[in-house]
Order: sequence, then C-alpha cells, then structure tokens
Amino acid sequence: MSETKPLVGNGDDIEMFRRLKAYQPFAFFVTFGGYFMAHFSRKCYSTVKKQFQMDAGYSATLLSAMDTIFMATYAAGNIINGKLGDTFNPTTILAIGLLGSGACLIFINIAIWLDFVAINVTFANVFILSIYFLFGFFQATGGPVGTAVMGNWFCDPESIKNRGVIFGFWTCHQYMGDITAALCTAWVLGMGAPYWWALLIPAVANMLWAFLTCQLVADPYDMGIITPEVKARQAKFEAKKKEMAEQGVKLEEDKGPQAISYVDAFRIPMVAQYAFAFGFFKLTNYVLFFWLPYFLGKNFDDVTANLIASLYSVGMMPGGIIVGYVSDLFGGRRAVVIGTFMGMLIVFLAIFAKFSESGHMDPIVLLAMLGCMGILVGGPNNIITSAVAADLSSHPSVLGSSKSLGTVTGLINGCGAITASLGLMAVGPLQAAFGWSSVWLYLIACTASGTALMGTKIYAELFPPAETSSVIV
Repeated sequence: MSETKPLVGNGDDIEMFRRLKAYQPFAFFVTFGGYFMAHFSRKCYSTVKKQFQMDAGYSATLLSAMDTIFMATYAAGNIINGKLGDTFNPTTILAIGLLGSGACLIFINIAIWLDFVAINVTFANVFILSIYFLFGFFQATGGPVGTAVMGNWFCDPESIKNRGVIFGFWTCHQYMGDITAALCTAWVLGMGAPYWWALLIPAVANMLWAFLTCQLVADPYDMGIITPEVKARQAKFEAKKKEMAEQGVKLEEDKGPQAISYVDAFRIPMVAQYAFAFGFFKLTNYVLFFWLPYFLGKNFDDVTANLIASLYSVGMMPGGIIVGYVSDLFGGRRAVVIGTFMGMLIVFLAIFAKFSESGHMDPIVLLAMLGCMGILVGGPNNIITSAVAADLSSHPSVLGSSKSLGTVTGLINGCGAITASLGLMAVGPLQAAFGWSSVWLYLIACTASGTALMGTKIYAELFPPAETSSVIV
C-alpha cells in the first residue's frame, strides 16, 4: 500500500464503492490465475517423475530429496514472503514468484537437454537440488501475498459479509492448477512429444502471467479509492495527532500503515492457535493425499486404487465453497463450522480404523466416504488460509494501523507446513509396527488436537457477548 501521496478530498462514497466493485473481478482473476499457475508449475514435476528417473537418469533418492527440500523452503518461504508482501509492493512480489518459478523449471530443462547426469552425477544432483531449493521460495508467494491483495480489494461491507464464499471459490485455483498439470502432461505424452515439454509449457505460462500480474493494482488507495480501512487509519491518526498536540508534540504527516512484525502478528487473538491447528489439519490432508493409493492398494489393483483415491481430491474442491457459504450464512462463525466438519471427519476416520485391516471395503462405499472426506478436510484447510486469515487481520487491534494479512497468512501457512511435514514422518513407522488402524487413530488424535486448539474461539462464537452476537469478526 503506497500512501505517500496526499488524499484528494473525500470523494463520493457511492462512486468509490462503484469503482471498488468494478475492479474486484480483475483482482480476483489475476490473483486466482497467479496461484493457479503456481500449482500448474508445482504439479507438473510430479506428473513426470517416472520419466525424470527412467529417461533423465536421476535416482529415486534424489526425487525424494527434491520433495523434502521443496517442503522445507516452501514452509519458510510462506513466512518470509507474507512479510515481504506487507512490506513492499505485493504485485511485485507475486510477479517475482511467477518469474522465478518459470525460470527454475527452465533450468531443470537445461539440465535435461544438456544431460548433466552424463557429465557428472554429483554435479547434476547438486544443481537440481539447488534449483528446487529456490523453487520452494518462489512457489510460496502466491498464498500469503495473493490473499493479501484479495483482502485489500474485497474489503467493503458486502464482500466481508460474503467473504467465506468469495474465498471459497478463490481457493479452487490450486485444484484447477493440479488438474491442468495432469491434463497437460497427458496431452504431451499422448502426442509422443518429449516429456520435458510438460515442464516447459507451465514455465512459459508462469512467466507470461507474471507480466499480467504487474498490471494489477495491489491496493484500492493507489487508485484513489478510500476504503473503510483507510478511513479507520485516518481517524486513528487524527486522534493521535490531537492527543500529541495537547502535549505540545507535533506529529509528522501520516505515512500510512507499516508492515506488522511477526511478534505482533502472533499477538493478534487466535493467530497462534489457528497456525498450529492448521498444522494438524494439514497433516491429516497430507497423509490422506500421499498414502491413500498405497493403503487402497492392499485390496485393489493399482489403477483402481488411484481412481478411488482421486475422489478425495475431487471432494476437496467444493469443500472450501461449502464451508465458506455455511460460515457466511451463520454470520462469519467459521470456527464453529470448521469444528463441526472436523467432528464429522473423526467419525469417518474411526470407520477406517475399524475396518481397515479386515479387507471388507465395498468400492461404492469407499467412493462416497472419500468424496465426503475430501469436503470435510478441504473445506477447513482452504478457508483457514484465506477467509479466516482475512478475518484475523481485520481484528480491531490492528485494523487501520498496520498491514498484516500477508504476514498472518504466511505464518498460518508456514507453521502448518512445518507441523505437517514433521508429523508425516510418523506414518511409515506406525503402519509398519502396528498396522493401518494405528494410522487412522493417529489422524483422529491430530484432528481432535487441531479442533481443541480452536476451542476458545468456538465457544466465543457459540456464546458471543450480546453486542456482537449478530456478526463474529
């Protein structure tokens, strides 16, 4: 938010509102496309892992190391990039992330074209891991920074009232990007083209979208639109100016809100709880996403197991929309809706724990269960890193005085990714030592722990003070 220029009058509120609403579709389109491109470029590598190993000559150990390094830098990148998005021009950070992601994929293609493995295996491995180290940081711009830009533009009372639905639709970008990557790879391989085209196409698409992103105005104020948040900040500044004047101290002109610190972000009520709760929910999602085909392979052939497991991913897409709509319907009581969804998920996990070792699992029942579980997991995961983060950054303690949405989203995303990555390490040993029932019980414990962390917020939403009972902020 660039607030170094003076305000040009108060303007007409109706005209301000009209201009704000007129620009919102473009802001939605560009930020949606940016995160779509991030997942398009992120997923494309996993779709050609087999060719990367068999044709390019890279080992399975390297492929595993690439995933580990990416997860580590992606987690750290969320925390860092969220802060950068609040400190500098958000669209610049988004564009750098897209350009960097495209450049990383091009460098991987260069390693394939020049056959680095044939030249020197150690050099090839170090080169690829170094590129993927950077790739994780570039990929981590879309979530926190894109959410911040969305929060800047969808700040009017009408948008806030429907924030859950708006962000629910917006979070479909990741699934559409993943699906597009799979379709792109299928098209490339089906045409008989070299597999590296599946990396080059998203690389070029990311770089082209970066130039479109540069055309996006990150904040309404930069177009002369005075939003309620700006009015709140100006009111706070004028009150502070008057108070200091009475003490004989003259304040400099208002330079606009400064980026919030990590410590102050954690001090916002419920940010820390949501960050760690999201880690437990994200862990449940990761286990289901990565291990379902393996688990189902006990009773079905590989093709059938993967097809059945895909229903979980399909269910995740409408999950965010459903949670967003229901929470908007109940006045923004998102913690209550998330807690209800998690309680229902525990029931499904308990069913898996009961019957996972018996081998008697009807495919039709499995399809229905996994579709429902996708909704139950995907909805809370999507809404916590979008609408909930926007709610938290609008808390009265920071509203109008600091920029916090990117930092808050980054902290929730980053802490969640770290918690989930550490928790994943327990799945293999648990399954090997005690069977699959122990894994489902582990997920029940994780889901219950995440829900418990939100307990105070759930209580506050169920029994709010009389003066705030209509809408929960």
